[in-house]
Amino acid sequence: MEPIPIAPGVTTAGLAWGALGVAAFSLTVPLTRVAVGGLSPLLIGAGRAVVAALLAAVALGLARATRPAGRQWARLAVVAGGVVVGFPLLTTYALTSVPAAHGAVVIALLPAATAVVAVLRTGESPTPRFWAFSAAGAVAAVGFAVAGGTGGGVHVADLLLLGAVLAAAVGYAEGGLLSRELGSWQTVSWALLVAAPLMVVLTVVAVVRRPPEGSAAEWAAFGYLAAVSMFLGFFAWYRGLAIGPMAQVSQVQLAQPVLSLLWATLLLGEAVGWRTGLGAVAVIGCAAGAVRSRLRLRPA
Repeated sequence: MEPIPIAPGVTTAGLAWGALGVAAFSLTVPLTRVAVGGLSPLLIGAGRAVVAALLAAVALGLARATRPAGRQWARLAVVAGGVVVGFPLLTTYALTSVPAAHGAVVIALLPAATAVVAVLRTGESPTPRFWAFSAAGAVAAVGFAVAGGTGGGVHVADLLLLGAVLAAAVGYAEGGLLSRELGSWQTVSWALLVAAPLMVVLTVVAVVRRPPEGSAAEWAAFGYLAAVSMFLGFFAWYRGLAIGPMAQVSQVQLAQPVLSLLWATLLLGEAVGWRTGLGAVAVIGCAAGAVRSRLRLRPA
């Protein structure tokens, strides 16, 4: 059955897969906050990648997937560095000291950051409006970190979150492009295997330093982060980006911080104050402006 077009160049298939991926990712920040209550940040950030790599190895073996070739290995290393190593470790350490709602607002900058990286990666010539919205989003995120955070300026946790946004943006953009060549689930699976040696070493270090003693809820959160956030969620997300168009599908990501705030309220009982709400509106609004400004662009 052919995908149903809902606008010129846009189909329900790409948007549906993208929305499924975003729904899966929206629980990442709240459940990371749950997991760090009893498990070490290093174990959560690295261990979940090891579990996901085992699942990936099984999937690739059963499907007898074609091995990447040539420059694809280098591009997989970029994806791995962004979404397997960078984002999980940075967000986990950040969420040891800030609420999930705070992290969700800063990470709301991710759609605009992904659009910027995609523009640079694909050689598009964006208009000044695109750059204006992107810059405004960055300013809004930093402003929230200062006004809505722990006070006294940007703290280490906020820098870690901003670093996580940059890492994920690079991984998302490169992974979306690479999915058109290798396939969606194959891309994330190979990226997990590329990063596996490093993550195994880090997991061993984490266990030796601090033997895990988490509760049932904390281990359940860890299981979700490993199986869904690090593996199954990317099946849907990269599939949506591969079907594309990438710029339109990336707009779905604007719903992620809203869902994360909802989960933080329902699961963790965190109160979303006016500063958090205002910060979310500002960052999401700027991200939406940046992504929508890019929709009318053409490759240079």
